[in-house]
Amino acid sequence: MSIYVGNLSYEVTQDALSAVFAEYGAVKRVQLPTDRETGRLRGFAFVEMSSEDEETKAIEALDGAEWLGRDLKVNKAKPREDRGGSFGGGNRGGGGGYNRGGGGGGRY
Repeated sequence: MSIYVGNLSYEVTQDALSAVFAEYGAVKRVQLPTDRETGRLRGFAFVEMSSEDEETKAIEALDGAEWLGRDLKVNKAKPREDRGGSFGGGNRGGGGGYNRGGGGGGRY
C-alpha cells in the first residue's frame, strides 16, 4: 500500500519529502507526479514505506501538519480506478440535440 500526500508546495523535492517520512520508518519509494504538458509538479505525491505500521504512524503524525507553508493532506492512497481506454466524455448514445420533426412553420 502507499500513502497519498496532498496540498504540497510546487517546490518540494523527492529528497525533502523522503526525509520527512523517514522520521516514521524506512521509505521505499517517493513519486512526485508531474503535469504532462508543463512538466510542473502537480501538488501531490505518493510515498511507500516498509510496513503498514510505519505508514499508519506517518499518516497520524503528518495529516494536517504544516510543511513549507501548507497544511498537508495525508492518508492511505486509494487504488487507481480503471478509466478504460477511451478518450472523451461518457455520453454514449441517447441522442440529445434538437428534434425539429414535423411541420410547424417557425423561423430559424
